[in-house]
Amino acid sequence: MSKNIMIVGVGGQGTLLASRILGSAIIKQGFDVKVSEVHGMSQRGGSVVTYVKYGDEVHSPIVDKGEADIILAFELLEAYRALPYLRKGGKIIVNDQIINPMPVITGAMDYPTDIKEKLTKSADTVIIDALEKATKAGNFKAVNVVLIGLMAKSTDIPYETWIESLHECVPAKFLDVNLKAFDLGYNS
Repeated sequence: MSKNIMIVGVGGQGTLLASRILGSAIIKQGFDVKVSEVHGMSQRGGSVVTYVKYGDEVHSPIVDKGEADIILAFELLEAYRALPYLRKGGKIIVNDQIINPMPVITGAMDYPTDIKEKLTKSADTVIIDALEKATKAGNFKAVNVVLIGLMAKSTDIPYETWIESLHECVPAKFLDVNLKAFDLGYNS
């Protein structure tokens, strides 16, 4: 049996680093892991989706609708878009941040105002102000690691393994900030 995690966000939010940290921690626990990244217009603030599957033996990285055990969402609208992929009884962890997509910026559509209510009615949802915590850690760009920290708390992977993975995946000049960001998420 495999576990399925979707990481969703907007280009530039660090979803790819988050998936590397997650994959590293899973491998350290002896699991087979497959990661697949889907980029929209990620360079221009478009959607980015990363599928992470792990278990004793995993053949495909793709997470189909209704299969995600956890959705880790870096932005509210991206969380809402990913909701059909969450399995019944799954968990969604959401950064309480709005990043307007191009149709909203151009005035072609309005940003939905009831996303939080729809999410909390549909699933076990944790909404966190990861931007505030990342800023407190020393860099607003550490939102990704705050969210990984919060998610890490709900896994069976030991804290020390996550810290080892951070040391492996984060460049040395950003490590202290990211360790603080991880702890702020983990202890939320």
